[in-house]
This record gives sequence, structure tokens and C-alpha cells, in this order.
Amino acid sequence: MIEPSFWRDRRVFLTGHTGFKGAWMALVLKSMGAKVSGFSLPPEDDRGIFVAARVADDVHHHLGDIRDYDSLRTSLGEAEPSVVIHMAAQALVRRSYVAPVETYSTNVMGTVHLLEAVRQQPTVKAVVVVTSDKVYENLNRSWGYREVDHLGGYDPYSNSKACTELVVDSYRRCFFRVDGAALVATGRAGNVIGGGDWAQDRLVPDAIRAFSKGLPLLIRHPAAVRPWQHVLDPVLAYLLLAERLVKEGDRFAGSWNFGPSAASEVPVENIVQELVRAWGEGASWTRDVGEHPHEAAYLKLDCSKAIHKLGWGAILCLERALSLTIEWYKAEQRGADMKAISLDQIHAVLSAGGSKS
Repeated sequence: MIEPSFWRDRRVFLTGHTGFKGAWMALVLKSMGAKVSGFSLPPEDDRGIFVAARVADDVHHHLGDIRDYDSLRTSLGEAEPSVVIHMAAQALVRRSYVAPVETYSTNVMGTVHLLEAVRQQPTVKAVVVVTSDKVYENLNRSWGYREVDHLGGYDPYSNSKACTELVVDSYRRCFFRVDGAALVATGRAGNVIGGGDWAQDRLVPDAIRAFSKGLPLLIRHPAAVRPWQHVLDPVLAYLLLAERLVKEGDRFAGSWNFGPSAASEVPVENIVQELVRAWGEGASWTRDVGEHPHEAAYLKLDCSKAIHKLGWGAILCLERALSLTIEWYKAEQRGADMKAISLDQIHAVLSAGGSKS
């Protein structure tokens, strides 16, 4: 459980705040009274949560590219944060096949730039770098990967995130082990769902687009098993990790898995069937029999380290995660105030076990 009092008036530098997970992170931080400075590219879709929930009103909103070191360092210096949360990334597997150079330059060198800027900023006490559950060398095994397992990555996205982990580990050992230096950790989360995501080639946005047009959702690999979780679960996990770094020090540096319970590690087909049922109104799906890039058949995480050492646990079951997601999109369709809807969902999750007074 996170402590809202820890975040009240705390200065936080958040990269990627215009993206799906980043915008939810910004809203959670502002709901607890943090002073958030965001650094990111412009939002890619005006229907996304950043625009829909008017996140720019709640942060010091700076547009920039993490591949531009000078701009990033200047923005970080002006923010004078005590906590840095690095979420900016090229985060799509299929896009990484089309744009591998962009993927590597953003995910790898962007992280190098961020950590180098942190080295020059003495106010920073803790850094959480968000990577992915796809950093592991995936052997399509049916048991969960642990933080000590081999890194790998078949596609450019997964591989670039594994490279990011190596960058963070090197900087931690070479530059952040002196007295007074920032403490650095990485968070590895699975497939996230939630309202306000409109990215291409992601299951829920693809489903909402298809259902809204009365078309069947095309599914590439219905039997593929993934760890599914609502976006607020990993967001709260990253914040808990940052708290522990600031309060309790170096033993919380390193890498951490944040996945759902075993009951939420299910085939894509199970998620699709539940989305169809929850949406109603003639929603349907069918198998996409075309040729597609490689995708792993199984991917599960072992989160024992976070459970036993960090005291973390997923809050939302899969059914609740899906219902919150569908509720958000249906509210958006009927023209509701999406800032109010998003904050209501945040407060409900925090009340359910995400925070303590």
C-alpha cells in the first residue's frame, strides 16, 4: 500500500506523461497532491486519456523528446524533483518491426539520457524505470519468469527493453553507488488494460474500435497466454517502489516483477469473450488468419520477490479490471466528464487497498 502523505507536495519528474500509462500515473500523483513535471512527446491520439481527462491541467506540461539530451536535462533541472519515474518509450511490439531504429533510440538511448541527466541533478533521491515483462528470454514455458532469469527479447521492442535493463544495471553499479546518489530500480509489468488507450495493435483498443463500428474483432493468436492487469495496478506498484527507495534505501534498488495473480494469466480468447459479453450490442470476434510477426505463445511472471520483499500485491481481479475498462469507454461514448470518471476509478482502487492513511 502506498502512503498519500508521502506524495503530498513531493516534486516528481515523469517522462511519457502523455501516453496511456503515463497519463494514469499523472492523475494518480495529482490525486495525492504531488507536484508533477511531465516531459513527453505530444499525445498520439486526441481521444486518449491524456486529452480526455485533461491531464495537462494538472502537471507542468513540457513537450520534448527523450532522445534530445540537452532538452531533457534542462527540463529535469528546472523541475528539481526528488523522484523520477521514467515511462517514455516506444511501447508497441508490431511498430518495432516497422521502426526498429526509433524503438532502440527511444528505449535505450532515451534511458541513457535520462540517467545521465539524473547524475547531474542532486535533488533526485529515487528513480523508477519502467520496462516490460517481455525483457526475458522467452522459452514459451508455462511457469513464471523471475528477476534472476536471462534477459532476451525476440522482437526489437522486447529486445530494446532488455537492453534498457542492462543500461540501468550498469549505471546503478558504476555511477549510483556513491553516498547521496539517487537509488535506481526497474519495474517489469505485463499487459495492461484500462480506459483511454487507443494504441494500434493492442487488444482492448482494437476491440473498442471494432465494437463501436459493429465489426467483428480480428484476433491473431487466441491461445496466447499473457498476464493481464488493470493499468492502476502497476502504476501503484511503481509508486510503492519509489517510496521504498526513498525511505529504506538500496535494498530496494534492482529489478521487480509486477504481474497479476495466476487467475489473471489467461489466453487472449478468454479476454476477448469477456469483452464481447461486457460490451453487448452485437459485439463479436473472429480469428485473423493472415500472416503476422512472431509472438510468444506463453508469458507469465513470478512476482514472489515483490510480494515478499516489497509487500506488494495486485489489487484488481481480472473481472474487475475488465469492468472498469469497459465502463470508461462507455462513459466516453455517452459524453461523460472523463476527468471525473478517471478520478472516481482511481479513488475506488485506492480505497480498495491501494493506499493507507
